[in-house]
Amino acid sequence: MHPRNKKRVLNNYMVKDLLTPDYIFEASWEVCNKVGGIYTVLSTRANTLQTAFRDKLFFIGPDVWQGKDNPLFIESDNLCAAWKEHAREKDNLSVRVGRWNIPGNPIVILVDFQPFFEKKDEIYTEMWNRFQVDSLHAYGDYDEASMFSYAAGRVVESFYRYNLTENDKVVYQAHEWMTGLGALYLQMAVPEIATIFTTHATSIGRSIAGNNKPLYDYLFAYNGDQMAGELNMQSKHSIEKQTAHYVDCFTTVSEITNNECKELLDKSADVVLMNGFEDDFVPKGSTFTGKRKRARSTMLNVANKLMGTNLGDDTLIIGTSGRYEFKNKGIDVFLESLNRLNRDKNLKREVLAFVNVPGWVGDPREDLQARLKSKEKFDTPLEVPFITHWLHNMTHDQVLDMLKYLGMNNHPEDKVKVIFVPCYLNGRDGILNKDYYDLLLGQDLSVYPSYYEPWGYTPLESVAFRVPTITTDLAGFGLWVKSLKNQHGINDGVEVLHRSDYNYSEVADGIKDTISLFSGKTENEVKEIRKHAAEIAEQALWKHFIKYYYEAYDIALRSAMKRQLN
Repeated sequence: MHPRNKKRVLNNYMVKDLLTPDYIFEASWEVCNKVGGIYTVLSTRANTLQTAFRDKLFFIGPDVWQGKDNPLFIESDNLCAAWKEHAREKDNLSVRVGRWNIPGNPIVILVDFQPFFEKKDEIYTEMWNRFQVDSLHAYGDYDEASMFSYAAGRVVESFYRYNLTENDKVVYQAHEWMTGLGALYLQMAVPEIATIFTTHATSIGRSIAGNNKPLYDYLFAYNGDQMAGELNMQSKHSIEKQTAHYVDCFTTVSEITNNECKELLDKSADVVLMNGFEDDFVPKGSTFTGKRKRARSTMLNVANKLMGTNLGDDTLIIGTSGRYEFKNKGIDVFLESLNRLNRDKNLKREVLAFVNVPGWVGDPREDLQARLKSKEKFDTPLEVPFITHWLHNMTHDQVLDMLKYLGMNNHPEDKVKVIFVPCYLNGRDGILNKDYYDLLLGQDLSVYPSYYEPWGYTPLESVAFRVPTITTDLAGFGLWVKSLKNQHGINDGVEVLHRSDYNYSEVADGIKDTISLFSGKTENEVKEIRKHAAEIAEQALWKHFIKYYYEAYDIALRSAMKRQLN
């Protein structure tokens, strides 16, 4: 069936007469560039879209790996060869074309944006004149992102002029403020192309939360433009706000972020595009069981060698992970809850808690490496028995400072032991030497008590690996779980705690009580809970969430058609 204008049935969801694109272009700084959560959104969704639009889907990313081997990008000399030459000769664009090394293997265009820096001032002037984008206050990564964004817009313009016609329905989706400029450029240069802008978190919202200002209770009272001035964010805020207002379809990733958009950008999303994922990387059957066993053995061995303890397999292993945003990710409240748990009379098992958060990491500890090589058991702890790698800033690290403040030193009598793993778990860290996912599945429970979390992949990944999780209703994922039928807390796989600007202590108690309750569950009860966790993850697969993208395409295409008639 040709995708154009036909009735389609998507996962039992009848789509009546939705306009469907013939070609989709998506631009993001994280295409073939694994730096954050947007990479997960794009790379897991790609297969679903590639199945529907076979090679009519193009991802555009920055060519930041020039001269270096990028394992995520497989270059091809044959793909779009004639256009590539045309783009170089006629449009002065330096691009590499290939495939993204992920399921679905979609086509990728990587663009060298460096040549556009010399035209920066005239690009910014044009954007001010046309769309009132304020680039005067630019600093840090603003210029780099904007030049990439502009280059991506030029790439799509060149491709469209060379390969397509006005009969082709084309959608351009730009992700985050870093790609806003390109979406606006296209709207001006090729008005036939329908534009979608997706903000995964407002730059102002993130900044307010990151600067320890109360975000939620006062959201209605904040003026986005005023706060941008106060927080020195004028240019990022300006491009984000103007793009949201001018594109054909503005989207975000959760109802929480939509509230931010409404108040801080003065524009509600046209569609909320919730982040799905694929579970094709989750091992099945005996492979899963084997990997879980090995993960637990690795974590317990590192803990015992570091602390001189003899923790056995009945230890309750819990963990948190993510970016090192101490307050936003709820690392502070997690540590506080562990401190309270250590004094909790109802705790039925010993607890080993991991904080897997990359800090300013130095070297893996040689003293710990030496013990790990040895076969013997140790009954004395190493110096600083709660960290696996040395940091460059041992005296000014927030996790270490809080452990010190709480007096959590992993004493032998402590029922709760904490280990800080301040490195990326890529299988080559020198201590654990396993990938993040290969350790995650060894946990019994995960905790992600975020204060600022537009969506929340970490708790979603956790339940996909059958690890029940504790999160909050300030995470988009937590809010979505609350909307599901038959979800009433940890017994159903996910505990969603209420979090506000001022209930830190209640959240810490909520985490403590949930872990304590979980520690008393029987083997069969835990088995049931783990099954429920996996069932929640299944409901968040892309095959269920992709329908929202089709809504966005329809809105954008209709808006673009209307624009051309005016």
